[in-house]
Amino acid sequence: MRLPVLALSAAALAAILTGCVVAPAQPVYAAPPGVAYVAPTYVSPGVGFVWSYHPRYGYGWHHPRYGWHRGWR
Repeated sequence: MRLPVLALSAAALAAILTGCVVAPAQPVYAAPPGVAYVAPTYVSPGVGFVWSYHPRYGYGWHHPRYGWHRGWR
């Protein structure tokens, strides 16, 4: 009796999750032409921060909403 219930719930879960998209954990960022790549010296400060290049200040952690982490030092 429990087998049909489990099969039905498994089928419903599979149908719900078919539209999910999995993003890569660490996207690859390349340095612009003519610029040496500088690796991060500490881990990402939080979710949503990406290691990015600024034309004037160089590399740093940037968040689209919160800006640059630790400012420009």
